[in-house]
Amino acid sequence: MARRIAPIAATFAATAALLITACGGGDDSSSTDDIQGADTGSKSPSASASESADSDRPDVSLPKDFKLVFDFDKPSDAKHAAALADAQNYIRALKHGIAKQDPNDPAYQFYSAAQAAQYAKSQIEEYVKGGWTVNGTDRYYDEDTTTLNDGKGVLVTFCRNQAKFYGKEIKTGKILYTEESLNSYQTFRLLMVPPSGSSEVWKTGNIEVMGKAKECQ
Repeated sequence: MARRIAPIAATFAATAALLITACGGGDDSSSTDDIQGADTGSKSPSASASESADSDRPDVSLPKDFKLVFDFDKPSDAKHAAALADAQNYIRALKHGIAKQDPNDPAYQFYSAAQAAQYAKSQIEEYVKGGWTVNGTDRYYDEDTTTLNDGKGVLVTFCRNQAKFYGKEIKTGKILYTEESLNSYQTFRLLMVPPSGSSEVWKTGNIEVMGKAKECQ
């Protein structure tokens, strides 16, 4: 579980400046995601991962017994909408890497940089080490988007309910069911770095995950 960083917007703003100019160098705060928990919801969904599109975007398909739900509304601001859509793509790519059991999967690398790429790799490695894949329904909701002080990066925040998201043992097919509790709820904060050059991709440069998020219940 991630440690709480107090002035999160200020920290992300400083990191954004580094990422935008140098394209690298996140901090060490790679939070460990809960292996077995996460549910989903369904408002009017924002632009889905498959909608925001370069022809070169990687495959982020998921197993049939796993449902990833983003219960988001699409922001009216085009920049915020694009950042939110690629924040979803990053989460989807991370789950795709787990399903593929590949800590070096190109999908999450396409949608992330610096610390966020390290975080995704560490999450996939944990599942590979445990012999687990994803199962059930993973829900993300209560999104918010904020332009950072640099005027370029966007801070994306949302809640997660893991109550109906489970690990599944690859060898046996056994589903590792868990009971809903405060541990089921998390808050995510993603620093989205704007596209550079001819790219249209917003990359996740930094991610913070806070466990036992009462505000998400």
